[in-house]
Amino acid sequence: MKVVYLLTLVLLTVSCKEKAQTNFSAQEIVDKSIMASGGEHYTANDLFYKFRDYQYVSEWKGGSRILKRIGFTDSLKVEDVKSLRGFNRFVNDSLVPLRDSIANLYANSVNSVHYFAYLPYGLNDPAVNKELMGEVTIGGKEYYKVKVTFDQQDGGKDYEDIYLYWFNKETFKPDYLAYRFYVDGGGIRFRVAYNERYLGGIRFVDYENYEAPLGDGAFYDVDVLYENNQLKLLSKIELEDIRVKASN
Repeated sequence: MKVVYLLTLVLLTVSCKEKAQTNFSAQEIVDKSIMASGGEHYTANDLFYKFRDYQYVSEWKGGSRILKRIGFTDSLKVEDVKSLRGFNRFVNDSLVPLRDSIANLYANSVNSVHYFAYLPYGLNDPAVNKELMGEVTIGGKEYYKVKVTFDQQDGGKDYEDIYLYWFNKETFKPDYLAYRFYVDGGGIRFRVAYNERYLGGIRFVDYENYEAPLGDGAFYDVDVLYENNQLKLLSKIELEDIRVKASN
C-alpha cells in the first residue's frame, strides 16, 4: 500500500508540475509572442512598406525609433516624421509649421498604422497594462485572451482605448485582436490576421477589419459574435512592397 501511495503521489506531483508549465501569465504570453514574431529583429532593422496611398518607414537612430509617412500629390512630396522630439511635417523637404492640435492629429495617424503593422511589438511598452482574461476557442483552435489598457502618462492621446488579443496557444502568435475606441462617437473593431509572411525574421500579416455593434458586454464577447457570424466586414488592411533592411 505504501508503494502504491508513493507512486500515486509522484504521479500527482509530476502532473501538477506539467500543468503549472502551461499556465502562463499575460506578461509571459506577450514575451513569447514577441519572440515568435520577430524578437531582436524588430530592433535591428529598418522597415519599409506601402499602405494604401502612402509609403511608411520605421528607422532606428541612436537607439530611438523614427516613424515616417510619405505621400505624393502632383509635384508635392509630403513627409510626416514622428520621433522622441515630437512631430514634424515637411513639404518638398521644407519644414511646415503646424498648430499643436493638427500636429497631434497627424502624429496619432502615423503612429496608429505603424502600431498595427508591427504587432505584437510594442506590447511591452512602459505604459501598457496586460491582463489574462482566460482561454477560449475560435475556429477550433485554443487561444489565450489578453486584455490591454494604457496608463494616461505616455499612453498617447487615445490612452482610454481598450484592446483584446487572442494568442494561439501553440504558436503564441496573435491571430485575432479587437479594440474599443471612444473618439467620434466610439466603436468596436475586430481584426482577423491572414496572409502571414516573414521578412528579415519579422512576421507581417494583413487583416480583415470587422465592425461590432455597440452594447453592454459586446466588446468582451466580440470573439463569440465573430464565431456566430454577427460582425460586419468593413475593409481589409493590406501591407504592400515590404522591405526589411539592417539598421546602420
